[in-house]
Amino acid sequence: MAFKGNGINPKKFHKDQLKFYLFLIPFAIFMLLPILFIINHALKPLDELYAFPPRFFVDKPILDNFRNLFDLANTSGIPLSRYIFNSLLVTVAVVFLSVFISSLAGYVLSKKHFRGKHTIFEINNAALMFVPIAVTIPRFLTVSYLGIEDTYFAHILPLIAMPVGLFLIKQFIDQIPNSLIEAAVIDGASNFKIYWKIILPLIKPAIATASILAFQLVWNDLETSTLFTTSESMRTLAFFMNTLAADTNVVVGQGMAAAAALIMFIPNLILFIILQSKVMNTMSHSGLK
Repeated sequence: MAFKGNGINPKKFHKDQLKFYLFLIPFAIFMLLPILFIINHALKPLDELYAFPPRFFVDKPILDNFRNLFDLANTSGIPLSRYIFNSLLVTVAVVFLSVFISSLAGYVLSKKHFRGKHTIFEINNAALMFVPIAVTIPRFLTVSYLGIEDTYFAHILPLIAMPVGLFLIKQFIDQIPNSLIEAAVIDGASNFKIYWKIILPLIKPAIATASILAFQLVWNDLETSTLFTTSESMRTLAFFMNTLAADTNVVVGQGMAAAAALIMFIPNLILFIILQSKVMNTMSHSGLK
């Protein structure tokens, strides 16, 4: 079987693709159901939230859950915009720094030769086995020793190191021919120029994937707000959303919790939609040498 044009991934529809659509469309619909449920659940009035049997789609959509959520934040003394600002600031800083550091380290571990580089990479791989709770105490002791409690640094520093991001980017850089690096060196390019002009443009798919992983890690993080901050104004949106059920009436809080779940989910969905083509390229190239 051969497609016209681009053989593997044709830009236009071809009749030979019909069997793929017949197989993939049902799976796509099935994967779309949780997204539709989150959106519908956030728009349900209380009587539909507690309806039995439960309803998948909302009959009478309302925005009261979102209004109650914003009102609750305002009455607590800290506006919701403060939590959103904290989350955005911390998320942007962590994503940028973690990807920047991982890409630099990946370039050095992949293309440079020095004693102990394989040991360093194996240590990074060993870190993949540790669940977050296993490093909670070392993180707390580090933050306390540095004296950065209740600051933005307490949110950012513990999350910068991302072993899975370094592993992914390093493996992707391994596929870049050494001849490109050698040609740049002959032309007089510095190490940083090689990294900036050659390495980064060629590993955009891996960077996109690492960015999504870093974003999900920090956007949904509760640990830093719980352990490393004491003032409410320094806490993030994820922490505030997580406390809704405990701080509000159980019945009314369910509607606000549904709205909070949608607010926390939307940025993840938008980021994946924007970067999904790059992520697919990462997967398609992961087995090539």
